Amino acid sequence: MKAYRHKQLLLVFVTLAFALGSASTFAQDDKSELRTVHGTVIDKNDDPSPSSVVYLLNVKTQAVKTYFTDDKGAYHFSGLDPNVDYEIHAEHEKLASPVHKISSYDSRRDIDLTLKLSHDKGSN
Repeated sequence: MKAYRHKQLLLVFVTLAFALGSASTFAQDDKSELRTVHGTVIDKNDDPSPSSVVYLLNVKTQAVKTYFTDDKGAYHFSGLDPNVDYEIHAEHEKLASPVHKISSYDSRRDIDLTLKLSHDKGSN
């Protein structure tokens, strides 16, 4: 009877281990599907623009994420839903970049985008 009980327990543990392993694989697949958008903010002279603010708008939820560029003008957003459209632009002092659209139909998972400060904030 003990041998039968041990086999049952072993079967339960193997089943649980398999289920947990499968769930882990699915979670990894979901993460690998997420997007990253990164790049550099540059000024009118094509020089990096440190301390610029980059705005990323989730068009579906209207949630906005912000990022301050580093001393090389670089920014980075990760963990973005590939099934959502986004709009991104940068601002620094009185200047802004054009708004760029990132479509859910764009299949790239890693998007490198340079944002050029080219006009006054109020005008688009």
